[in-house]
Amino acid sequence: MVDPVRQIVERTSAPLIADADTGFGGALNVQHTVRGYEAAGAQAIQLEDQEFPKRCGHTKDRRVIPLEDAVLKIRVAHDARSSADFLIIARTDARTAHGLDEALRRAEAFAEAGADILFVESPESEKEMERICRSFDTPLLANMVEGGRTPVLTAERLEELGYSIAIFPAAGLAATIQALNGVYGYLDRHGSSVDMDQPICDFAEMNELMGFGDVWAFDRKYGL
Repeated sequence: MVDPVRQIVERTSAPLIADADTGFGGALNVQHTVRGYEAAGAQAIQLEDQEFPKRCGHTKDRRVIPLEDAVLKIRVAHDARSSADFLIIARTDARTAHGLDEALRRAEAFAEAGADILFVESPESEKEMERICRSFDTPLLANMVEGGRTPVLTAERLEELGYSIAIFPAAGLAATIQALNGVYGYLDRHGSSVDMDQPICDFAEMNELMGFGDVWAFDRKYGL
């Protein structure tokens, strides 16, 4: 996971929040993960209290580890980082199986353990989101999953409620799936892309995005 983090950081100037799931094991694994992500150039790491292997936060049957174990992971993450500028996002998935009260209790414990940002996953109404935001002074993150358990709100409404960050983790993937279904469905039906109405990236633009321009410049410079 550290290698993709480094590759993304090398190719963008935007700050990177890197999802580390459960920390990939126990407390020692969390320490290695935090140090690796920070050294790779991420600006924040997201850690959650699910059992391993984890499940998507907007699906059923998620199980969380005991609170004391989850708190230990956040403490370890806090102590493992070399700079306070590397932010720790603590996520709890307790809402679905244990209710909002338990999720709030866990989030408060994570804040006390050193989390910089709190992430109460999958509240099921705008009213629950309001309660979450009223409960903390620590910055909060909202997870906007189209078709998921949480209402997808405008940026203005999220800010009004009290959220500092919103992530849209499924939007790009869902759009890609829709596009691929359209393209390959058309090819399956017609045997060609001629007259296909599905928008596709211009070939020259695709080459530039792939970095071919740099390759061709290298070839010209060295006569290859």
